[in-house]
Amino acid sequence: MTLQQISSFAAGKWIAPGSGARTIASAITGEPIATAGNDALDVQAMLDFARNTGGPALRRMTFHERAKMLKALAQMLGSRKQALYDLSFDTGATQSDHLIDIDGGIGTMFVFASKGRREMPDGQVYLDGDVEQLSRNGTFLGQHVCTPLQGVAVHINAFNFPVWGMLEKLAPTLLAGVPAIVKPATNSCYVTELAVKIMLDSGLLPAGALQLVSGGLGDMLDRLTCQDVVSFTGSADTALKLRQSPVILQNSVRFVAEQDSLNASILGPDADPGTPEFDLFVKEVAREMTTKAGQKCTAIRRIIAPQARIEAVIEALSARLAKTVIGDPRLETTLMGALVSNGQKVDVLAKADIIGQEAERVFGDPNNFDVQGADSAKGAFVPPILFHCADPDSAQRVHDTEAFGPVSTIMGYRDLDHAIVLANRGQGSLVTSLITHDPNTARQVVLGAGAYHGRIYINNRDSMKESTGHGSPLPHMVHGGPGRAGGGEEMGGVRGVKHYMQRTAIQGSPEMLACIGGTWVPGAAEITGPAHPFTHKFGELSIGETLHTAPRTVTMDDIEHFAHFTGDTFYAHMDEDAAKRNPFFPGRVAHGYLLLSFAAGLFVEPNEGPVLANTGLDGLRFMKPVGAGDSIKVRLTVKKKTRRTDEYGEVRWHVTLTNQNDEMVAEYELLTMNAY
Repeated sequence: MTLQQISSFAAGKWIAPGSGARTIASAITGEPIATAGNDALDVQAMLDFARNTGGPALRRMTFHERAKMLKALAQMLGSRKQALYDLSFDTGATQSDHLIDIDGGIGTMFVFASKGRREMPDGQVYLDGDVEQLSRNGTFLGQHVCTPLQGVAVHINAFNFPVWGMLEKLAPTLLAGVPAIVKPATNSCYVTELAVKIMLDSGLLPAGALQLVSGGLGDMLDRLTCQDVVSFTGSADTALKLRQSPVILQNSVRFVAEQDSLNASILGPDADPGTPEFDLFVKEVAREMTTKAGQKCTAIRRIIAPQARIEAVIEALSARLAKTVIGDPRLETTLMGALVSNGQKVDVLAKADIIGQEAERVFGDPNNFDVQGADSAKGAFVPPILFHCADPDSAQRVHDTEAFGPVSTIMGYRDLDHAIVLANRGQGSLVTSLITHDPNTARQVVLGAGAYHGRIYINNRDSMKESTGHGSPLPHMVHGGPGRAGGGEEMGGVRGVKHYMQRTAIQGSPEMLACIGGTWVPGAAEITGPAHPFTHKFGELSIGETLHTAPRTVTMDDIEHFAHFTGDTFYAHMDEDAAKRNPFFPGRVAHGYLLLSFAAGLFVEPNEGPVLANTGLDGLRFMKPVGAGDSIKVRLTVKKKTRRTDEYGEVRWHVTLTNQNDEMVAEYELLTMNAY
């Protein structure tokens, strides 16, 4: 049998395995299928290629251009995912597992592409928060901005998700404008290699934006600077060794760790047998034990249930696990495949023996189980194993030992406070789930356990049809956790992008801040012209372009008519004596929405033109009441422009209403879609 040669992509070239190459075996048969690794990689050349070629090319692009690139890459991977499926079977993964790893990874790229277009500017500077007023008259302001780090992101990934594990890090990194060097775990790097080849062959990536190390990193981490990032997924022991690298400490290299954790699932005290919540709990636990053969950093390792329900949970869970068909993952009937390697099988069984010192095995015998279509002795197969810990308070190993496979331990709690204590005994996890129909139970768990867990997943009969599952990290939400889980964060939408950017506090005049951020700031220069800004197409509008309207006097007839026409006869608008008793009003006042309507009438250009639609109004504030006899005028300024399609873009207008004394009456931001 010819072994696959799994190459690295370094400094623009594919480099085949060389000295230091390692043999990779099939998880199904235990037979060698590939070799990977090369001790002769020029890691400094790789770093230089990323920093000097990939980084500048990415930083020249806007966030929207990078987002479009991500979308195109995801589409390219989607068109080739069958080839990725075919390779991935040898990792022990089933077709259902592929949907989590390969389809899930592609989906994550799509989400970041979408968020980049919708939530980030079509520019190169990301504004982080509002402008801070640092002076009385507004001539000296502050603004936090984020810009891409000028180094390289080194991604060290685990074996269990060779595609998703890469893409969930790569998507926010590229969106931030930072090049990446990806180092997958050797046992499954052949799947990652194909995914990287697909992306590189697409021609969508700038040179130097993505490199691959199939094998060891050599001394790459010893060459990092304060502009670089290390993002690691794997064991706590390995993370500790890497985190303590003198160069990483000395240069304050950003180190993001997502480690193993003793995730828990709590059955609420209200979830009796026969309720939808009880059945859901059993289903979720069984799924988390068997998906990817339990090789998930989010898998349920500790099952926490009311003491009076322990026997019922064991019985129901055992019955469900007994239906799990173990075998060759290429067979359609297989529900659970193999661990990634026989080495991993040895490790899982050794950890199960440690847990067995404090708990009784109540389901699953690693020495006696059926495997369809494969040899259990040659392949890395392990059956689901369920332990029961009768005394979780005095036990230690069930709270600190993770068997990274289909192994979980059930334990009883006396009351909800006790359940929270047990969940927190893991000293930090990626996720804890709670199955309950009682909102007060959910609140108590969040208040008591939130500090120890990166995510708390709550499910019940109302949400179970649409919920994504205990073990599914979503690109919209933070993935990570405190303590044992690594103390880091990944994904979380734009939050994940910021991990690869530097937040800088900018101080200066409104003009300086407006130029830097590409967003008009009150006090910055205004641009006025002979034509109404609503007559300008999207590309013709300039940031700061401003219209000042003539004033309009508000009369008592206006107030009366608006009240009766709309039905808004609130006393402050209709009853002089009652209005005067209100400390906010001098007497009857105009409706706030009447003022907005008058403002629109003052600044709108009525004729057909490039303004296609009014799509929203943000940040509305009323600062001073307007009564009969007062007048209002409007300042309308182009604050920000965001391209949406090739046909139209979004314009954000800053709108202020002032009275006859030039006092601010109201302020808001108007959103319109303007044609190109």
